[in-house]
Amino acid sequence: MDKAQTLAEQYIATWNATDPAQRQRLLQQAWTADARYTDPMAQADTPQQIDALIGAVQTRFDGFRFALTGQPDGHGAHLRFSWTLGPAAQPDLIQGTDFAEIEDGKLKSVTGFLDKVPVGA
Repeated sequence: MDKAQTLAEQYIATWNATDPAQRQRLLQQAWTADARYTDPMAQADTPQQIDALIGAVQTRFDGFRFALTGQPDGHGAHLRFSWTLGPAAQPDLIQGTDFAEIEDGKLKSVTGFLDKVPVGA
């Protein structure tokens, strides 16, 4: 499995980790100590803020799961991948594409784009 696929899978696993201790382990394993995240609806400037953001998204979309779609693509220190979010065993409700900067094999910054969002989400 190539590094792009592995990092994208670790990213999705972090967003799906509902146990705070497990999420902390994933953040330490796959993200740099100064990692940041931004999308049209949120910004997090530290791994602690990323953790809090993920917890808030899980609360808002209780029972929803992230899943990779398509093939992650890496180029130099950059990664691009797409994902879906929705209830388990249901059609996805939200879709997005994220771009990441990689440093020393870890996620340093992630910029998310929302490709499909239902009204009121």
